[in-house]
Amino acid sequence: MDLIKSIAVAASGLRAQAGRMRVIAENLANAESTAQRPGGDPYRRKVPTFRSEVDRTLQVNVVALGRLRTDPSDFQMKYEPGHPAADANGYVKYPNVNALVEMADMREAQRSYEANLNVIGATRRMIQRTLDILKA
Repeated sequence: MDLIKSIAVAASGLRAQAGRMRVIAENLANAESTAQRPGGDPYRRKVPTFRSEVDRTLQVNVVALGRLRTDPSDFQMKYEPGHPAADANGYVKYPNVNALVEMADMREAQRSYEANLNVIGATRRMIQRTLDILKA
């Protein structure tokens, strides 16, 4: 039944976007962290990817959270000679996390999550209306 397939596809989108939001939350939580030792590297921003899978029971393509990549961009450097993580020149490396970018990504993931919820809700209403018609 195609309605069941649409629910399965939307549910996979919910799981993928929920995973994406967890990664973004981790990035935001570590945005101000520093290295454990002087001159070491701090937290590196993670970027979620998505992949297509086949649900063999329904014979439909669904989406899943793929591998997490690390963002290769440069760390932020701040001159703080008294900081415990400062290197020999007094610079501290901070994560390559931009809170503004993360918040924009979070909002996009939230909207995609809501869109998938709306698909599930609309499909459930169609199924219910079909059952009501069949009862009459």
